[in-house]
Amino acid sequence: MSGLILLSTQAFLYFGVMAVLFRLRHLMGLGVFLCALGVMHFLETYLAAVFFIQLPFGLISPGSTVLFSGKLAIILLLYIREDAETVRQPIYGLLVGNLLMVALVLTLRLYGPSAPLPGYNPDLTLIDQLGVLMIWGTTLLFIDSVALILLYERLRRRLPGPPALRSFVSLAVILTFDQVAFFTVLSAMTGTPATALVGGWIAKMGAAAVYSAMMAAYLRFFERDPLTLPVRSLRDVFSALTYRHPRNEPSGRDAPTGTLAGKCLETLGQASLLRGLASGKPVSIEIVAIDRFAETVAARGPAVADDVLRHVADQIQRATREGDRIFRHGEGGFVVLCESMPHDTALAHAERLGRAVREHGGAPAPTVSIGIATYPDDAGNILALLRHAQAHLEAAQRLGEGRIVGNRSGFAAQAPS
Repeated sequence: MSGLILLSTQAFLYFGVMAVLFRLRHLMGLGVFLCALGVMHFLETYLAAVFFIQLPFGLISPGSTVLFSGKLAIILLLYIREDAETVRQPIYGLLVGNLLMVALVLTLRLYGPSAPLPGYNPDLTLIDQLGVLMIWGTTLLFIDSVALILLYERLRRRLPGPPALRSFVSLAVILTFDQVAFFTVLSAMTGTPATALVGGWIAKMGAAAVYSAMMAAYLRFFERDPLTLPVRSLRDVFSALTYRHPRNEPSGRDAPTGTLAGKCLETLGQASLLRGLASGKPVSIEIVAIDRFAETVAARGPAVADDVLRHVADQIQRATREGDRIFRHGEGGFVVLCESMPHDTALAHAERLGRAVREHGGAPAPTVSIGIATYPDDAGNILALLRHAQAHLEAAQRLGEGRIVGNRSGFAAQAPS
């Protein structure tokens, strides 16, 4: 079998199996996919150190060209279809697991020579070399993965549209860095010739093109729904990838009302949309705004305004189903996240909610305006869905107090309080 055919066969086999496991993640669980992703790092490092194929443009290692490049492509695919909070799990899992494996192997050196076996002599020199390369390769994998995602996110602003070109550019840049960094240590330890540096780089550029094309085909034909990650700032993505959080970050609950804090909405909302995607069921959100709330604060003070907020939050809680989530939103409002709720049902639910707020309030009883949007008909990600619901809320407020606006057969529908 020629070298190019061998490399191509391995690439298609690797990506094909991983793509099937990824596609079945909602049925089999994401753990099956993540375990398959992580088990081959030792094989990648071993092949990258000792097994090379001679091609016209240089020496090529399948471990580096196919398996390592493919792993980075799969990590990028996981980020594209899930989010930073999900993709950081295998990134850190691979880092900790591989370092633990090296530490356990190194403790064997404390024992001394291995017990002799007939016809077999353990190559501890190779183990020592692989230990160093495993640590270096693991460190590079962590750096490469984080940098790959940040670069891809940066390119979303420069290269809008389908992800194929962004994926290729991101992989090409990161694999170039990785090839130079890994070869530097490999050559120092094993004397690997420079033809492996040049040949490996050319092969990795080919791998970037092949894997990007396969990712684009997979996304087009097997995950064709409109769900896409919202564009986030690089600082937010980096903070999520590295488990970094601002100092004195507020808790997950809003103190005056006990509802979920607004900062939780993007992450939990996107997760709800993913569950809706997996189950084929709609997800509706309702933005609830207390009418004349700013005037209440100015005329009656913040203490009374907090009482109004708590009353409205209590009535929303009473009107919602078990499992629906309520978030504080803005100065005088809330967002209700309702999984498995069609748009017409959300309209009826909003009518009951508005009636409960008005009928069980004090004197004067508060009223609320509500804007509704539903995934997947109105938008494909949580931020776009919120914008859609916000537009409906503003339309409701223009109609007067206590109004509800959503989509019904393509027209704005209003329900008086």
